[in-house]
Amino acid sequence: MPALVAPAYQAVLAAPGFCVGLRCNAQQIYGLSFLPAGVEMAPENALAEEAMRQLAAYLADPEMPFELPLRPAGTPFQRRVWQQIAAIPTHRTRSYGDIARVLHSAPRAVGQACGANPYPLVVPCHRVLAAGGGLGGFARQNGGFLLDVKRWLLAHESV
Repeated sequence: MPALVAPAYQAVLAAPGFCVGLRCNAQQIYGLSFLPAGVEMAPENALAEEAMRQLAAYLADPEMPFELPLRPAGTPFQRRVWQQIAAIPTHRTRSYGDIARVLHSAPRAVGQACGANPYPLVVPCHRVLAAGGGLGGFARQNGGFLLDVKRWLLAHESV
């Protein structure tokens, strides 16, 4: 069986209890990933350096707006969900059902689109909760490390 190859990151930023890995080229961000706490990796290009600067600024102040060139990704439905998520203000949340009603869809479909979000933090899917305010899932996980990251992000934003 071939060994699993870790995704190549152009930078890794340490956050409280986790890291954020960045994949990009010189023009566009391809994705952000939450990683277990570990060692930072210096940016490999100017865009990675700017992205790390903005991510660090967000970690210091959740009011920090992101202005990064994101590579277009996802299906038309996923992009509509991500647009709704991106419109959720800092310190606020919405439920999967709230977004589903706006899009004339189902909460489960919204949850799947949230899990496919390649740009967490920039498209703040951590601000989407289950009905009744429960955490729901995060990045296609229903427990463990990633839900701890979601809890931290919500606390960081004083939600």
